[in-house]
Amino acid sequence: MVKSEDGSCTAYSSEFGEHYHSTKDGALTESLHKHVIPAFSCFEEAESLRILDICFGLGFNTLTTLYHLRHSGMNKRVEIVSPELDEPLVHSLKYFSYPEAFAAFAPVITAVSETGLYEDEHFRIEVLFGDARALLPTLEQPFDIIYQDAFSPEHNPVLWTKEYFAELARLTHAHSVVTTYSTALRTRLALYENGFNVYLNKGEGYRNATVACKGALQRFEKVDMPHKIKCNPDVECLKDND
Repeated sequence: MVKSEDGSCTAYSSEFGEHYHSTKDGALTESLHKHVIPAFSCFEEAESLRILDICFGLGFNTLTTLYHLRHSGMNKRVEIVSPELDEPLVHSLKYFSYPEAFAAFAPVITAVSETGLYEDEHFRIEVLFGDARALLPTLEQPFDIIYQDAFSPEHNPVLWTKEYFAELARLTHAHSVVTTYSTALRTRLALYENGFNVYLNKGEGYRNATVACKGALQRFEKVDMPHKIKCNPDVECLKDND
C-alpha cells in the first residue's frame, strides 16, 4: 500500500509497473472527481443506473459511487459490473486499508472480496474475473456510465485501442457517459472515431480528465476534435495491430 496525496491509500502493480491511482491527485479524489461526480451529474433524474467499471482493481470507483450516493442523499438503484484480471487481488481487499469514507461499506467490501458479488435493495455489484477484452463481448445490455480506468495506455495498451473503444460504443446508448483520467490525444481520437463527442473535465484539486458521450453534454467544455486533428495530423489512435 502507498499513501496518496489526499491521504487515501493506493497500491503499486509490479505487473503493470504503475500505481492503481494518481498518487498526486489521490486515490479517493481521483475516483470522485474524474469518474463518479462528472458521470452522476449527467443522470440526476435517473431512478436506476447501470455502470461498467473498467477495471475493478482496488474497488475505489465502485465504493466511491456508493459513498457519493449516500453523501448526496440520492435514491437510485445502481447495478455495477466490473471485469478484473487479478482475482487474488480482489480476494485480498477485505484486508486493504480503505479511507474512513468507506467505513459504512465494510459488508460490501467483505462480500465482494470473498465472492465477487454483493446485492441488496439498492445496489448490485458483480466482479467478472478474467480478461476484459474477452469478457466485454459477452455483455449485451447497454450501460449508462462507463468508468474507463484501466492502467495507462503506455502500460496496458490493449484497453485503449480503437477496437476496444468500439466495444464500449456497442455497450452504450445515445446518452451514456464514459469517464477517464486520460487526456491523451490518442485516447480522445479512439473515442472520437467511435462516434463519441469528447469533453474536458476540469476543476479545483485535480488534474484535467475526459468525459465522452455520443450525444451532447451541456455541463462540460467540448473539445474541438477536428481542430485537434488538423493541428496534429501525424497522431493516430492506438490499434490492436500496433
